[in-house]
Amino acid sequence: ERCAPHSNRERDEERGPPAAPPSPAPGPWSLEDILGEEDEQDRVPLQKLKLLGESEELRDLLLNPHLRQLLLTIDQAGDKSSLMRRFMQEPLFVEFADCCLRVVEPPEKENILPE
Repeated sequence: ERCAPHSNRERDEERGPPAAPPSPAPGPWSLEDILGEEDEQDRVPLQKLKLLGESEELRDLLLNPHLRQLLLTIDQAGDKSSLMRRFMQEPLFVEFADCCLRVVEPPEKENILPE
């Protein structure tokens, strides 16, 4: 007897659903994943980084689609340093960077007498 050839669909049904891609490791990155020892002086404590998520001003800036596109472009770029130099000329990006710095390194209050 001859067997009728299976269609692709029938073969797929016999195999079952495709295996799910491996999921990324749970939890946030560690600082060691992001920065090396030479970057020690540039580290911002995780607690201060979390303050970025609580900043209303930063959230408002991130609603701007142009800024979001700039950030995506940097994230996906191979040569981030030259792109950053170029984007530091963009007033919107400078406003974003300044906002982030104000959150993680608030300006010291000058000329205020202690009570």
